[in-house]
Parts: sequence; structure tokens; C-alpha cells
Amino acid sequence: MLSPVTMILRGYSYEEVKCVAEVLLESKVCRNMEITLNSNDPYTIIEKISKEFGDQLNVGAGTVQTFDELKRAINAGAKFVLSPYMMTAEMLKYCHSHNVISVPGSYTPTEIAQSFAWGADIVKVFPANELSLSYAKKICEPMGDLNLMAVGGINASNVKEAFASGYKFIGTAGGLFKKEDIQKIDKQALKKSLIIFEESLN
Repeated sequence: MLSPVTMILRGYSYEEVKCVAEVLLESKVCRNMEITLNSNDPYTIIEKISKEFGDQLNVGAGTVQTFDELKRAINAGAKFVLSPYMMTAEMLKYCHSHNVISVPGSYTPTEIAQSFAWGADIVKVFPANELSLSYAKKICEPMGDLNLMAVGGINASNVKEAFASGYKFIGTAGGLFKKEDIQKIDKQALKKSLIIFEESLN
């Protein structure tokens, strides 16, 4: 299973992603790196990062929207996949057959229930910031204990609330590290941001 926090990397180069990976090796709660497919040459980055860090970090693919993209991401070494919306039952079955954690996006109770019925491991509520964070708790009250991930607007100021409100996982693109620090490959600045983020959970 994934660690509680997933760092979403969209539009970064291999060198920038590698720098983030090296910093996340020190993290207690964020051991997941999601490389989105709407980045430049994402499959190559997933493959290289998986080979270098796959034994220490969970390296996955994000913004997976088609079956072909899913297959290519898994062939590149992705150990988990996220989509902005529901995956088909066929896609979820393919994930299971390849021991890949599936995280389709869903929004309504019906979509969430259907995703789990088709075999989703975790369901991503996206965009979570368009709802109150207590949405997860309200969903789980009638539907049971669910593996829900909040994605959208999660940062150091509200991540503790997200977990307290019923989300078991969160994903963040800009709420953990500053984009300019990643682009500058400023490892010390990234480490400081990681400390601040993890302290906010206490």
C-alpha cells in the first residue's frame, strides 16, 4: 500500500524529479512520487526513476486517462497509477493482474461506490478543494471505512485537517514543495519545506 502522502510532479525534467526523489528518501510520510503523463517524456522519467529509486520509493504515474497510457506507464515501471476520473473495470483489472495500485478519480457517492465495486484500491476525490474536507467523513458514515485520497488544494495548512476529516491519503502538487525550488534543484530549500510539511501533521 502507499504511504499517506503522494508528491505529484507535473511538467518537471528528469533532473528535477531526481532531486525530489533524493529529498523524499528522508521523509516519514511521503514515499510516493507521481509523475504525470502530461509531462515531457513521462515514460522515460518513470522508467529511470523507478530503476534508481524503486526499491526505496513508490514511483507511479498520474493523469492516466486511456488503457494505452495505463499499459505504457506500467511497462515503464509504475507501481501505482492515478486518473483524474473513473477508470474502466478493464483498466482496474489490468492493474490488479500486474500488482499495480489503482487510484481512479471519483466525485459523487455513486462514482466512488462504482470505482470500489470495479476493484479500485484507493479512490481519489478530485478536486477535493471544491468540497469541504469533511466530505470524506460524510461519505464514510453510510458507506463504511473507505480508502479515500484527497487531491486538490492540499498543503501544510490543511493537511492535518484532511486526515482528521476521514481521508487516509492525500496527493499534492504544490502544497509540499515550491515549484521554483524544484526547478532550481535547490535541495536544501526542499528539505526545509519537507520539515515544515511533516511538522504540520503533529
